[in-house]
Amino acid sequence: MKLISVVTPCFNEEENIGEVYKQVKKVFEGLSKYTYEHIFIDNNSQDETVSILKDIAAKDTNVKIIVNSRNFGFIRSPFYGLLQSSGDAATILSADLQDPPALLVDFLEKWEKGFRIVIAVKKKSKFPDVMRAIKNIFYNIMKNMSEIDFIRNFSGYGLYDKSVIEALRKYDECYPNVRSLICEIGFKKAEVEYLKSARKKGRTKNNLYFLFDMSMLNITNSSKVPLRIVTLLGFIISLISIFVAFVYFVYKLIYWDNFGFGMAPLVMGLFFFSSMQLFFIGIVGEYIGLIYTQVFKRPLVIEKERINFDNN
Repeated sequence: MKLISVVTPCFNEEENIGEVYKQVKKVFEGLSKYTYEHIFIDNNSQDETVSILKDIAAKDTNVKIIVNSRNFGFIRSPFYGLLQSSGDAATILSADLQDPPALLVDFLEKWEKGFRIVIAVKKKSKFPDVMRAIKNIFYNIMKNMSEIDFIRNFSGYGLYDKSVIEALRKYDECYPNVRSLICEIGFKKAEVEYLKSARKKGRTKNNLYFLFDMSMLNITNSSKVPLRIVTLLGFIISLISIFVAFVYFVYKLIYWDNFGFGMAPLVMGLFFFSSMQLFFIGIVGEYIGLIYTQVFKRPLVIEKERINFDNN
């Protein structure tokens, strides 16, 4: 029987964790050809999440738990959990149940047909129109800038063959982005459309900073185009500045007594070039920050304890 690994990252999800476990178990009760392991990797939750998981793991050896020594963030912890899987295929399933566990049946059907990567693509979104427009702009930018085949409306939920997991292990990433790495690997992919559900219990951990961080990580991990744009814009603005300065100089020579520079153009020019400099420094800073993170070669997470892994 083939072993399927389900990896669920969690942080303060005491209201959802039991339901996630039940739904995954129910899915595999209807799949007689497969066994499964359900790996919960907890980011040092401050509520009763770990206690609930330990009670479940004591009764069900299919459930395995990794408890991190601290909160290592929403990027590193899920990736580390995925690398701890031992199945013939593995998936990352969010603890908030916005990605339906029942979709695993469709994933496995595609996987059995020879697809090494099966990804879930959101068919519709319940975001407000403004947020949906911003997301569409972002995806269009990524499509034009990215050096890899970036997938629209893919959040990381999918099923990955063990050969894909082995490929991911070869990436020496301290701050890995599963979405871009899956696209970069390049194996044959199948897509399964689904409707993302609304969170029913608990509070979302995905704030505005999370969205910004993910966007910048996607851009810096998959493209050097922003750096090229900064260089090109800097060159173009320099040429324009030289031309404007030359025009002003000639105009002043011709109309020496009548022509005054005035404060308005000086102030506008100062603010414009100051803002452009800050923008350029920010772009360069994002890439330097990525290099800074990578240079330390720190482990993805530090484990405090793990449970039921000795049952293999």
